[in-house]
Amino acid sequence: MMGDIVAQFDTPEARWAGVGPYYAMFPARFADSVVERFTEDGDTIIDPFAGRGTSLFSAATKGRHALGVEINPVGWVYAATKLCPARRTSIEARAEELGEMAGRFGKSATRMPRFYRHCFSESVLAFLLAARKHLDWRASRVDRTLMAIILIDLHGKRELAFSNQMRQTKCMSPEYALRWWKEHGMSPPKREPVAFVKKKIAWRYARGTPSTLESRVYLADCTHRLPGLHTVSSRLAPKGARLLLTSPPYFGVTNYHYDQWLRLWMLGGPELPRSSGERHRGRFQHPEHYRELLVSAFMEAKPLLAKDAVVYVRTDRRRMTSAITREVLKEVFPKHDLRRRPRPLNGLTQTRLFGNGAPDDGEVDLVLTPN
Repeated sequence: MMGDIVAQFDTPEARWAGVGPYYAMFPARFADSVVERFTEDGDTIIDPFAGRGTSLFSAATKGRHALGVEINPVGWVYAATKLCPARRTSIEARAEELGEMAGRFGKSATRMPRFYRHCFSESVLAFLLAARKHLDWRASRVDRTLMAIILIDLHGKRELAFSNQMRQTKCMSPEYALRWWKEHGMSPPKREPVAFVKKKIAWRYARGTPSTLESRVYLADCTHRLPGLHTVSSRLAPKGARLLLTSPPYFGVTNYHYDQWLRLWMLGGPELPRSSGERHRGRFQHPEHYRELLVSAFMEAKPLLAKDAVVYVRTDRRRMTSAITREVLKEVFPKHDLRRRPRPLNGLTQTRLFGNGAPDDGEVDLVLTPN
């Protein structure tokens, strides 16, 4: 059994594919199978809702180009890092620089809200404040890679993460966490943050970095950014992308912006959780708004696709999400045949975690091929 676990991470691709705890993520093997079935070497795939970039990474490591857009900065940091991680020596040196800077953030750490002082030890919190202040994750590949490493274990199991005991994929509300820690007598783990980060770096880089074909992921709302991708798309795929592989947010399931609030704080966001107030960053509880998002996203992606492109969409099997998505795809791609492939629940999918427990929960693949 232990040998099987080790074998799962014996290549650079296997070590980097899982970067980023994130709900609603494609299983890597699923993305691999779709990319290999519907594309060939040198082809291009597009993902308007890239998440942590699983579809993009799969394509890029299999000799395909990939273009994606992701609205959530957390997902984007993961995706951009996987496609092009910085050199190990550079991010280790940067981590040491932050360790030296952290001494200037001791007083700031003691003035943080009570949640932070119970979530992280003082030395860890000072290091995180230094990283939050000085890492230019938007523009610097080195800083972005180090930020991704920090974000992965920002919170999670107490023995494995920077934080007191928490979930890894979803950050709970501060008041709930404080009550739970008090009830269970839990205190933040004592860590030497630079040594902790360098240990995480060592594991991630132990097999090297993946070899990827030129690919890009953009931090933006796909309905606004896709129209601007014609130049790069035409260069990578003069006849258009051969595959659109994506999984849009599900209707009324979860709010990725709110659920990632602590990691978003690390990226410069507010200290306490709150809704972003933006139309495409919420939980999608209005059917007409959800439909508008899908129509806009797929309509903007369509000109980037080859005429014989395949459109492969994994979505929620519940009636509302499934019906709206199917209706939109038929409207946007009227010359494609649509096949519906139900997928049974395996493990903790987002509908099992956040759905209503209805018998139609689970997922479904909607596959459109030219007729």
